[in-house]
Amino acid sequence: MSQQNANLTAAEWDVMECLWEHAPLTGREVTEKMREKCGWSRSTTLTLLSRLEAKGAVSGDAAEGKKAFRPLILREDAALQETEDFLGRVYKGSLHLMVSAMTRKQSLSQEEIDELYALLKGLEADKDA
Repeated sequence: MSQQNANLTAAEWDVMECLWEHAPLTGREVTEKMREKCGWSRSTTLTLLSRLEAKGAVSGDAAEGKKAFRPLILREDAALQETEDFLGRVYKGSLHLMVSAMTRKQSLSQEEIDELYALLKGLEADKDA
């Protein structure tokens, strides 16, 4: 799968989530799922699929007269790109500022603190290796 930066809009994320969970899907199947989830019309969903194809985020392969859509980017890659974009835009690239802001407004459970500590210790061990 591609690892390019697709810069997904919120609506495109909804379509991608559908495809990440259920691909391959025909345009009709995506349309039905998005109508149920978001109340979107057929034209809205097909427009979003077309935009995602143009961005290289999905492929639409025609077989037996039906076009089946599947994601070309991994969810994890798209999420990482979104996180990096958010961090750069809102916190000027400072992970420290983001974590500080998040923990000041919301208290962490001991389990979350332990998970963060384990993550940091693992990163430190990887750095030393």
